[in-house]
Amino acid sequence: MVANPYLRYRQVTVETASVAELMVLLYRRAVQVLAEAEEAIRERDIPRAHARLVYAQEIVSELMASVNLEAGQLAHQLWAIYDYAQRRLIEANVRKDAAIVAEVRGLLASLLEAWEQVAVQERANQPAPLAANA
Repeated sequence: MVANPYLRYRQVTVETASVAELMVLLYRRAVQVLAEAEEAIRERDIPRAHARLVYAQEIVSELMASVNLEAGQLAHQLWAIYDYAQRRLIEANVRKDAAIVAEVRGLLASLLEAWEQVAVQERANQPAPLAANA
């Protein structure tokens, strides 16, 4: 059975990604899903808005679960940001409030930028791969 090449690519991407790269993937997806939720709210597509907001909440839950609270104060602050985002997403879903969704999307977009910088730095610090014919 031949697998869907796109799905296989996504699987390999996730399996070979560093922690920073995985965080970037999660943040990018969250930002995208929240933009879709905003659009659905503006279009008064309540079922779609609800589904997108629930999905965003699931992503934020994954981010919360990834925090090692034993790592210190920064970890606790990051967890508090996620907790705030989660509470705001619940409120946005109850009210179907695009402004709250935009607030959380902006917050996660800022964190995305930071994780993208970490991922770039991480790649820059990796040793160059050996040439196959060397």
